[in-house]
Amino acid sequence: MVDYETFELGDVQLSTGQTLRDAKLAYKTYGELNADKSNAIVYPTWYSGQHHDNEWLIGQGMALDPSKYFIIVPNMFGNGLSSSPSNTPPPHNSPRFPNVTFQDNVAQQHRLVTEHLGIEKLALVTGWSMGAGQTYQWAVSYPDMVERILPFCGSSKTSEHNIVFLEGVRHAIMTDAAWQEGLYDEQPVKGLRAVGRVYAGWGFSQAFYWQQLYKQDPLDYASLEDFLVGFWEGFFLNKDANNLLAMAWTWQNGDIGQTPGFDGNHEGALASIKAKAFVMPAEKDLYFPPEDEEYAVSHMTNAELRVIPGVWGHFAGGGANPVDIQFIDEALKELLAS
Repeated sequence: MVDYETFELGDVQLSTGQTLRDAKLAYKTYGELNADKSNAIVYPTWYSGQHHDNEWLIGQGMALDPSKYFIIVPNMFGNGLSSSPSNTPPPHNSPRFPNVTFQDNVAQQHRLVTEHLGIEKLALVTGWSMGAGQTYQWAVSYPDMVERILPFCGSSKTSEHNIVFLEGVRHAIMTDAAWQEGLYDEQPVKGLRAVGRVYAGWGFSQAFYWQQLYKQDPLDYASLEDFLVGFWEGFFLNKDANNLLAMAWTWQNGDIGQTPGFDGNHEGALASIKAKAFVMPAEKDLYFPPEDEEYAVSHMTNAELRVIPGVWGHFAGGGANPVDIQFIDEALKELLAS
């Protein structure tokens, strides 16, 4: 049973010079829009995530409370619900799916918010990982519309170190003979399992493994191998390989400096952000380290760095650890109250 809505976009001209034909943006809303349309929040999805994967941060008594706010979760292109390699008809299906940037994603989300939902101001944009990249993009593309941002465990420009990590993800898929240059009839299962193994060394920190936290609540795996198979391989086995590759391209090419008008000037794009910002990296995130976001904050005019403490690394923003959830939620409450 489908629990989301679809906004028909028509043919979309992309920043890459390609066209996304008969494009579709899947989204879900939580709560009600108030009379003056001032309570809207946009909360984009992340790499391979779908709207339901964001719901851990939405709830009664939380910052993103549907009784107070109208929360819009747009599904990123390539995630299997919005237009993706797996659901686009020929000839633009599978490996022929066009390259889509963060700017393209946010431009179409803007159409959803303004044209379809009739909203002209956003109280907040927030998101984890690639959702953080979209958060930054919203603030640069539409500076007069976005009042507050809280990007967590993500960046405004994908670092070279992060690009290298994603090369491991991509080649884990592409070196599986079953991938067949993206023209497979069945998923390249060995490649998807290998993606899980690649991710396992990056998603959590060295200290997380040293303390064997995978054996404790809320994960409760019996051994390291149990964790690698049950959590990581299991996580990617229900994904589509071409979708993962499409989203990896989007991630690798993330850069707010490529927004029209900035000519590649990343620092200039950061300085253009008008929204009040809490920027929240995780203390031991291996591919979005706090020093990267400290640099970003130094070029923003109304931003504060809030480092998420602890050893959960990138997955401090993944909604599994109650301590991290509380830290992020309290920061969101403070920002929304400001």
